[in-house]
Amino acid sequence: MAKKEESVKLLGFWISPFSRRVEMALKLKGVPYEYLEEELPKKTPLLLELNPVHKKVPVLVHNDKILSESHLILEYIDQTWSNNPILPQDPYEKAMARFWAKFVDEQILAAGFMPLVKAEKGIEVAIEETRELIMFLEKEVTGKDFFNGKTIGFLDMVAGTMIPFCLARAWECMGIDMISEEKFPGLNRWIKKLNEVDIVRECIPPKEKHIERMNKIIERTRSS
Repeated sequence: MAKKEESVKLLGFWISPFSRRVEMALKLKGVPYEYLEEELPKKTPLLLELNPVHKKVPVLVHNDKILSESHLILEYIDQTWSNNPILPQDPYEKAMARFWAKFVDEQILAAGFMPLVKAEKGIEVAIEETRELIMFLEKEVTGKDFFNGKTIGFLDMVAGTMIPFCLARAWECMGIDMISEEKFPGLNRWIKKLNEVDIVRECIPPKEKHIERMNKIIERTRSS
């Protein structure tokens, strides 16, 4: 069991869904922490020292323990501070939460940004392929308040930071209504529920500033 006087630091970046979800977990657990902002793509000496393998955020430093990779950090936080569980207790449900979280960060992210920006196969094809993937999540959340049930959990943090509060803003920049309420009623209901949670609202990047940054990323990606 962690003690309140122990040191917790988080290296993150304000628009990174990967570090924002770690902040959500720390806030949910009520863990005091020091937040250290990185200004990516520049990398501070501290980031390179703490994460020499990937050189990315987030990095969690708990006393003398250093962790990277957001899914691993979320699980570490959940096991270190036992209040307000993030992962399901049932082994099967826990495994499925991990499965869908990996699906979001690998498949939906891969389909939902670069192919749309580059549009090498045509924008409509890229949109349809992304929607086909998102429909799996629509089926998972239909009839629930959150993927975790009645309270926010592991998959809500991963999917929430990635889809409505990251990719959806990029889609807005590109004029794409990817997850309309008509096509995805369950996901839209879930997004509204997320916006009602204090710790989620506290961790969402400011929209105007975020979209301005997204536009620059899209322009840079298209010209590369």
